[in-house]
Amino acid sequence: MTSTLPARAPGAGAVAPVALVSEAALRRNAERAMGGHDDVLAADGWGHGAEWVASVLADLGMHAAALDAAVLYGLPGSAATPVLSLRGRALGTKPLLRGEGVSYGYTHRAHADTTVALVTGGYAQGVVRSLGNAASVAIQGRRHPIVGRVAMDVCVVDVGGTPIPRGAEVVFFGDPAAGHPFLAEWMDATGWSAAEIVAAVGARADRRVTA
Repeated sequence: MTSTLPARAPGAGAVAPVALVSEAALRRNAERAMGGHDDVLAADGWGHGAEWVASVLADLGMHAAALDAAVLYGLPGSAATPVLSLRGRALGTKPLLRGEGVSYGYTHRAHADTTVALVTGGYAQGVVRSLGNAASVAIQGRRHPIVGRVAMDVCVVDVGGTPIPRGAEVVFFGDPAAGHPFLAEWMDATGWSAAEIVAAVGARADRRVTA
């Protein structure tokens, strides 16, 4: 089963963020994960979808027992490819003048005139509130900081002078080899473990499988 992130959802202004799980990455990591001792299907497959993970392992002729979950799922410290990534969309941009604040409580105020983008993805989908003013996203291959407090379904990103078209894909975290923010950055910003983050995102966001 393969899916891509659509520009819009029927009847909605913009699609909700999507937690993409890569079958190719899971398959590549599986053999390297042998010799572990984790229950890789616990807690919904650590946010990756227990039934899906079990089906892929069965297709490979492997059992879920005695695998290293960090390696299988490509979590920080494993040197394996991350299986899960979180993607959103840019809803639009607007100017933010020097001294103006964004989001609840104005915890961020612009140091100079800039442009900000409203993007899909908030704490309801696992984008932890403490990521505001502490983490960045990737849009069209460039990194941009999340500014202000993270809201329930959206957050604000300072894109500076970079033109960002409506509907542009926003990567919250993914494969650092592809230039995406890495899960380790979320760990540093939130104090959460990698397992806690992927389990929360996988359970709350719209999870889809990609090849």
